Amino acid sequence: MNNGKKARNLGLLALAMFGFGFALVPLYDVFCDITGLNGKTDSTAAVAAQSVNEQRAVTVEFVTYQSAGLRGEFMPSVQRLSVHPGEMHRVDFTVTNPGISSQVLRAIPSVSPGRAAGYLRKTECFCFQEQPLDGQAQAVMPMTFYVDEALPADIEVFTLSYTLYDISEQAAGQG
Repeated sequence: MNNGKKARNLGLLALAMFGFGFALVPLYDVFCDITGLNGKTDSTAAVAAQSVNEQRAVTVEFVTYQSAGLRGEFMPSVQRLSVHPGEMHRVDFTVTNPGISSQVLRAIPSVSPGRAAGYLRKTECFCFQEQPLDGQAQAVMPMTFYVDEALPADIEVFTLSYTLYDISEQAAGQG
């Protein structure tokens, strides 16, 4: 095989690899939607439940993380809550910004085990939009939710975690 043909084949291979890498994110999202893996929750508000199953209790644990370099505190008002499927609950999350500069924050939710993510219904959540926070300020951000009655019986405990990111630079670029 001559050098020209090798170069063309390597170029095509590089182009195919770039295309495959570019397609991985949407393919991963489709895979997660189909399988329920990765614990992704809905990014839109749910409609309130119509009935409550008082015969069953599910424990929901709340965990918070902050991205590297983000100072201050980010914590839920409770660490764990026992809920009846269909019953509305509100949990407040407090965030502080000890710096003097304003920040724009984004919270990314995740549920573990991932199968439970499809049964967590948030009617209000700070994770639905960006959260501006002035310097040296504190904010209380509500999350109202219920657990769908169709949650599989073998799931008695699940964890809802939020990771908080400072997206000030990206938000400034949009405005």
